[in-house]
Amino acid sequence: MEKDCIFCKIANGEIPASTVYEDDMFRVILDMSPATKGHALILPKKHMADIFEMDSETAEKAFVLVAKVAKGMKAALNCDGLNIVQNNGEVAGQTVFHFHMHIIPRYEGDGQNINWVPGTSEAEERERVAQQIRSGLN
Repeated sequence: MEKDCIFCKIANGEIPASTVYEDDMFRVILDMSPATKGHALILPKKHMADIFEMDSETAEKAFVLVAKVAKGMKAALNCDGLNIVQNNGEVAGQTVFHFHMHIIPRYEGDGQNINWVPGTSEAEERERVAQQIRSGLN
């Protein structure tokens, strides 16, 4: 736990939050500034700044938990869909440097817009980039 990290303090119960779920590794809370009704954050109790610092066990359990919470939201809130958002680095929109995942229930006409501008690429470029990424997987 990082002593100055607000999400460490929330995840470990030092700061009160509206808790949706908790186990020994995670706390799921409702976002204080929600995009929509039910917007939740999955917070690991162990500090890691971003996905680049995350171990495979935590990653696996986080995504199992995302599915569990998403199904619970669908059943309880009758949302029409949901977004799972996870930002890494300031340039990607990360503002709190403790890994967290947003689960945002979506409702028809909710006014939220989570998207990007589609670009273009040629087959040769995609293959070159795919090779670069493959070489980084080792």
